[in-house]
Amino acid sequence: MFCFQCQETAKGTGCTVKGVCGKEDTTANLQDLLIFNLKGIAVLATKGKVAGIDVLKEAGHFVTQGLFTTITNVNFNDANLIQWIKKAQEYKKSLRSKIEQKVTGGLDDSALWFSDDEATYQTKAKTVGVLATENEDVRSLRQLLIIGLKGISAYADHAAILGVEKEEIYAFILGSLASTTENLTVDQMVGWVLKAGECAVTTMAALDQANTTAYGNPEITEVNIGVGKNPGILISGHDLKDMDELLKQTEGTGVDVYTHGEMLPANYYPAFKKYSHLKGNYGSSWWKQNEDFETFNGAILMTTNCIIPIKSKNTYQNRIFTTGVVSYPGLTHIADREPGKAKDFSAVIEVAKKCTPPQEIETGKIVGGFAHHQVLALADKVIEAVKSGAIKRFIVMAGCDGRQKNRAYFTEVAEKLPKDTIILTAGCAKYRYNKLNLGDIGGIPRVLDAGQCNDCYSLAVIAMKLRDAFGLAHINDLPLSFDIGWYEQKAVAVLLALLHLQIKGIRLGPTLPGFVSPGVLKVLVENFDIKLIGEAEADIQAMMAGR
Repeated sequence: MFCFQCQETAKGTGCTVKGVCGKEDTTANLQDLLIFNLKGIAVLATKGKVAGIDVLKEAGHFVTQGLFTTITNVNFNDANLIQWIKKAQEYKKSLRSKIEQKVTGGLDDSALWFSDDEATYQTKAKTVGVLATENEDVRSLRQLLIIGLKGISAYADHAAILGVEKEEIYAFILGSLASTTENLTVDQMVGWVLKAGECAVTTMAALDQANTTAYGNPEITEVNIGVGKNPGILISGHDLKDMDELLKQTEGTGVDVYTHGEMLPANYYPAFKKYSHLKGNYGSSWWKQNEDFETFNGAILMTTNCIIPIKSKNTYQNRIFTTGVVSYPGLTHIADREPGKAKDFSAVIEVAKKCTPPQEIETGKIVGGFAHHQVLALADKVIEAVKSGAIKRFIVMAGCDGRQKNRAYFTEVAEKLPKDTIILTAGCAKYRYNKLNLGDIGGIPRVLDAGQCNDCYSLAVIAMKLRDAFGLAHINDLPLSFDIGWYEQKAVAVLLALLHLQIKGIRLGPTLPGFVSPGVLKVLVENFDIKLIGEAEADIQAMMAGR
């Protein structure tokens, strides 16, 4: 195997024996083979479009889900990945039969390879993985694009589940994925990467539209982090429709619902506040789930990515369920909803009823709900605080959390930032500091949590509105610094979105991506001044000085 798509990749260069995430080599290889087949679908769909056969929406929907299932901490199940590969090959066959008589110039090997023999999958996978591209810089640019597409696909799938699909998003995903099979110039490849940032902004905007149309605009909310007396269900991941349907099905059952990890922001949406059995948030970030799930005692529902390997000593393996793209060997999977119907969470509820209430691990409340609609409602107050000098600088510390000890950097930065600074956050990175008592500035909390990682879109909207309010030419002219933690592929999509917005001087950490070659890194540094995080105090001094 060879995999370097996440921040924790071995030695910062690539996992070659077993994934640091816990994936076996066979699983990583099957993911490579699935991506190879998805490239074939993209090639066929784009050639078909030229030939006058439009399969954009159906092919786009299939490819986005396929890419989503290869994101870190989504699918650990070889059997499920084999089914994905078989479905992809069947879909390729159907596409080929539609277009082969009309396409001129032939179809390349990525579009034509088929095999029903599972025994050949591992052999084939080893010839089409990341290292199949020999040139380091070409490989880097292709993988930077593919990894960004994985993040875009996750957001596109979330939006589609809520009924918001945009053909331009699918067109870009298919066209750019197909481009990774072509011999392009470096400038052409860089062009595709930068266009991915534009598509990421469009996709996050579509998801914001989907979420707020369905569930209202997030509101400033105090979220309980203690526990009640009833048995509970802990819901983790990102899928708000699963949250909606679970709350409806648990109402009146005597079972409480708690959020975990990236589902914390669900507490901010008006549509969910009407449920008295939504008790609050339990535990911390995704990487602490072995501890949190154990003490929770109740049923657990994983709706998207963030599942991690279950240790043999853990007792929760008989009360954890997966749904959506998540797949893990031996766990009960809740089937996708049929058209016009909700998912059936009765099995989860029945397990929960037999469990003891959650063990209390902390008490108190945390505040969130500062998405763009809410912050812009406070715009006059924020602008006046900046003009008066009460707020000297905004620090965007959004992105991902992770296991590595050097991520304590983000906690240290939060603790040591001057009292006249505001932290803007979104994503699970917030768990490094969202329970600290950092106070407020004139009633404005010093940590403004916009929500899930896709809600980095809200932070961009806020920044653009502040730019306009102060009559500035560019976001870079604001008293604003970016200190970003990354872990997986959605964070890469967010980073590309920031580059599309021409944000410069971004600090990134705790390490730079292993998939970025020295040559490509040189381009990013020269054009965008991307830099690796350093020592907390030195970085704080530099950011406060606008560097």
